[in-house]
Amino acid sequence: MSRRYLTIWFRHLTTDQLAIRKPELKGEPFVLAAAERGRMVVKACSAAAMDKGIEAGMVLADARALIPNLEVLDDHPLRGEKLLRALAEWSLRYTPIAAVDLPDGLILDISGCAHLWGGEGPYLKDILSKLRKPGYEVRAAIADTIGASWAVSRFGKISPVIEPGAHIDALQSLPPAALRLEAPVLDRLQKLGLYQIRSFINMPQRVLRRRFGQDLLNRLDQALGLVSEPITPIQAIVPYQESLPSLEPIRTATGIEIALRKLLEILCQRLFREGKGMRKGVFKGCRIDGELQQIEIGTNEPVRNVGHLFKLFELKIATIAPGLGIDLFVLEAPVVEELSIQQESLWAASNQEHLAIAGLLDRLAGRFGANTIHRYLPDQHHWPERSIREAKSLQEKPAIDWPEDQPRPLCLLPRPERIQVTSPIPDYPPMLFIYKGTVHKIRKADGPERIEREWWIEQGLVRDYYRVEDEQGARYWVFRSGHYHDAEPEWFIHGFFA
Repeated sequence: MSRRYLTIWFRHLTTDQLAIRKPELKGEPFVLAAAERGRMVVKACSAAAMDKGIEAGMVLADARALIPNLEVLDDHPLRGEKLLRALAEWSLRYTPIAAVDLPDGLILDISGCAHLWGGEGPYLKDILSKLRKPGYEVRAAIADTIGASWAVSRFGKISPVIEPGAHIDALQSLPPAALRLEAPVLDRLQKLGLYQIRSFINMPQRVLRRRFGQDLLNRLDQALGLVSEPITPIQAIVPYQESLPSLEPIRTATGIEIALRKLLEILCQRLFREGKGMRKGVFKGCRIDGELQQIEIGTNEPVRNVGHLFKLFELKIATIAPGLGIDLFVLEAPVVEELSIQQESLWAASNQEHLAIAGLLDRLAGRFGANTIHRYLPDQHHWPERSIREAKSLQEKPAIDWPEDQPRPLCLLPRPERIQVTSPIPDYPPMLFIYKGTVHKIRKADGPERIEREWWIEQGLVRDYYRVEDEQGARYWVFRSGHYHDAEPEWFIHGFFA
């Protein structure tokens, strides 16, 4: 598939924004000015000011000579860049690849996107109408190359949608400035009477390089599509993404659910073809007022089962605020993993046990957060803190079996906590211990079980563990740190038995 690009030119970017925010400025001549080399210089001017002969770069005193009552506002250096970035983020509803083109434009890679709006004509019309509605004066064009699109959007007097393969003809009648050349090069072309691109487009490259430098050749090759022109998207590209525009704004939960299910069906079919499964999903709704609504889900294992994924999203649909309506839905899978046919068979209706466990875990994670659910496997260590590790997925198998020679507590504290102990003889189990201000009188005790440090990992004291039961029947795993003949051995609680 050949690439297609859309460039948008905001003729009065910053002044249009001010007029939108301050309606009293609409239609009035005003400028943005800043100090430069000891004098005030016009940095941007409104359309009304431009009609009266004021231009960016003009000394403010000269501008006041043309319009004595000219309104002057302070310019902020980063105003235009911040605004363009915000507009680029807004345009992500139309394409996943959008870039800022300083000082007053955007570049969109729209390859494979326009058919969702019924073609490039309706696609371009929809974008321009939404930008012009609040008050931006914009021009735009679509072509096979960024250079051709940029040229036609600023200098073209033809249809803004250049058919595939027709960009070379579209460039012929445009002035050299349409190639984004530096002023000295343009001056030399002007002096030689080369007023249109057709005047030199077919000249030998060595002649153009000798007279005008390599920059002209580079820009010409970019516009013709002989070399690629990279752009820097404002947002990382998500490979697995599907979009669904709506003919009418959607405001109901039922409409949102229908859009979600359709997008899941499309995306899961693609994941099936490529042997992938979703681990994280993001469902976005672009409202007609420019606001973005989104919900996210995560799964314990790669999944491409539409029904299961829909149930996870369904838990959060109520948090979507459609406002005046959503006119574009986007489903992304930013995290995917390999998923074989054998793994997919686990989601068959006959495998009820797997369906129940996986579904429960994902729903709990979606409602309470992924960090609330943990699965542990035995690890090849006898030091208690290292004897278990957290599993990465539901299917991960343990390297060793759970040890059964010695009972272990159901709940193991991540770090032992200090307790106060009374024992009749130093090497005896405790008679009572105090934990978090509560006194526990011991009724039964079993032990000790000595566990040595793993000396190849760290040095330290041995531990003598006891299984003790208090008068209420609760059982604990406590230990003495160090040998009993130490002057003042310390005692700790490390776990709780069922």
